[in-house]
Amino acid sequence: MPTKAMAGACPPMTSTSGTAPRTFSIATWRRFAAEPSAKSFFRTLYSPAMSIDSSALAALAGRYSQGPKYMTAPAPSRAQWQQAAELALRAPDHGGLRPFRFVLVSEDQRALLAELFVNAARRWGQSEAEDLQRAHDRAWNGPGLAALIVRLREGEPEVPAHEQLLCAGAGLMNFLNALHLMGYAAKTLSGAALRDPALQAAFCQPGEQLLAWVLAGTPLKPAVARAKPRGDVAHALAGEADELCADWEPPVF
Repeated sequence: MPTKAMAGACPPMTSTSGTAPRTFSIATWRRFAAEPSAKSFFRTLYSPAMSIDSSALAALAGRYSQGPKYMTAPAPSRAQWQQAAELALRAPDHGGLRPFRFVLVSEDQRALLAELFVNAARRWGQSEAEDLQRAHDRAWNGPGLAALIVRLREGEPEVPAHEQLLCAGAGLMNFLNALHLMGYAAKTLSGAALRDPALQAAFCQPGEQLLAWVLAGTPLKPAVARAKPRGDVAHALAGEADELCADWEPPVF
């Protein structure tokens, strides 16, 4: 917002002197924009320091994945899922291919999904009752469930497959961040069952691939970071945090 000092340099849109408001012309604004004081005003008005909302950054910094045992109802409403999907479209999308979409699984569809999971487990060589029951129960993971579907288009020389996959990943992160800012816990899951042909066919159109599940619900407790990173990751990061975002060091020829 303009400060008091800037307010004196900035002509108002209307003047209240006299009996009726007077609108300033475009020419008046152009003359103001040409003055040195205007440059300082606009520089301050649109500087990053003026536009960054630290509370939003703090909220994003508090997002961690939470498993289904830490979630309860209610799940996101359909309107909230839809809003999260629309925000996912803010991901960088070279060529505007939109290589991903989300499919919602309703509560009354979980039994059918459970049957698909059990059949997939059998095809993967699982036959013990305990294993099949575990596969069955996965269909009820999370109060809310969505599938991430990806379509990598071939024959796009300007947008190779890896760029399309990056777009899908960025869209997924926006999707998760949106759910987090709505107050929901969320987690992405994959696994061998995703590669089952029958499961893929149940969710995908020709040329598409079921890539991951997104679980979401009301958190039972605040999310926290994992106590310890994996051993090799911890070793790589020990004393080298700056390498996460480092300055480029050009090679010497």
